Amino acid sequence: MPHFFYRLFAVFMAVIMPTTAFAAVDSGDTAWILSATALVLFMTLPGLALFYAGLVQSKNVVSVLMHHFAVACLMSVLWVVAGYSLAFSGDGAWVGDLSNLFMGAVTVESVSGTIPESLFGAFQMTFAVITPALIIGAYVERIKFSAVLIFSSLWLLVVYAPVTHWVWGGGIMAGWGVMDFAGGIVVHATAGTAALVAAIVVGKRRSFPSSVQPPHSPILTMIGACMLWVGWFGFNGGSALAAGQNAAMALLVTHISAAVASLVWMIIEWRKFGRPSVVGIATGMVAGLATVTPASGFIGVPGGIILGLAGGYICYVAVDLIRGKLGIDDSLDVFAVHGVGGVLGSLLVAVLATDAFSGMGLAEGITVGGQLLVQAKSILITVIWTAVASFIILKIAAVAGGLRVNDDSELEGLDLSQHGERGYHSS
Repeated sequence: MPHFFYRLFAVFMAVIMPTTAFAAVDSGDTAWILSATALVLFMTLPGLALFYAGLVQSKNVVSVLMHHFAVACLMSVLWVVAGYSLAFSGDGAWVGDLSNLFMGAVTVESVSGTIPESLFGAFQMTFAVITPALIIGAYVERIKFSAVLIFSSLWLLVVYAPVTHWVWGGGIMAGWGVMDFAGGIVVHATAGTAALVAAIVVGKRRSFPSSVQPPHSPILTMIGACMLWVGWFGFNGGSALAAGQNAAMALLVTHISAAVASLVWMIIEWRKFGRPSVVGIATGMVAGLATVTPASGFIGVPGGIILGLAGGYICYVAVDLIRGKLGIDDSLDVFAVHGVGGVLGSLLVAVLATDAFSGMGLAEGITVGGQLLVQAKSILITVIWTAVASFIILKIAAVAGGLRVNDDSELEGLDLSQHGERGYHSS
């Protein structure tokens, strides 16, 4: 009989405990961020991997896919080990602490806002995955695989995690009131800056610029671009961290900015070359998405249209400047598209968030000029730190095992020389 009552009590407690332990968790918000987390990972695997893979020569397609898959795995582990703690623990101005190593303080009962903290950590982990993955586009077709792993690992801990803390983790820029809804500064400015530095330090491809081959598969690039577009709804809409009006508007302006920028890029190419390209319209889409990202949760539809127009045009000009006029082999235009787009959106949000453009408004007592100063100051500090740290990390990678493959390996292609595999086999 006592055993019966013990079992009855256990059943009773099992029924009521979820109500008490998880009372702060909202099921709708949780369901949406679960979906958004999957969407953001989908952006990297397979979205960004396919987008970049189609842009390189066929002899390097496997290496690009390998870079993305390995980086996704490695960044996930490092995020759990130390990245999350450095970004979101402690109250330091410049970096978090190590109190949450291995996410040891995150339990099934832990809550962040209205969602489980485990989910918040996982959602942020997908951002930590895609940011160093974006940089891959700057050094494809000539870098050693070991250098990719060393650089990405150190960069995540030294650059990405601290900047995340500055902006989203309660650090110095959060205190200033910086506006970066989904990563114009944290993701795109850091990745773009690092890409430019990497392109310069690693050096040009042997074929650049005289005999660079066109993308071997615009089909793969377009498939990857479509995946990025869909996944970006999780990227921007998920950054609301709730299923509500803010997420809905962020999703809408994200889409319209991408569509407008795609058309702008297409029209420029059409007028300049007499015909539009699939690669061009897809690149314009990415430019629009990168530009709207920091502003997506603060603006209305007019702001989304303006950012699409600005991002499509200015990023196109930036590509021509970096590649054509400066002769920097940022192979897949990471700086011109992501860096320039992210910075542009991070500045314009100070204007477009106002009531005049149907935005959500600035913080009480803050003027456009004041907010613009905060944005510019935050961008400048981020860019300087990213550039200096990225340069040092690349030099460390060079000492540790070298950055570039030799000339014969580059000519043969990284698929065979680095991985012993081919992407395609002739019949």
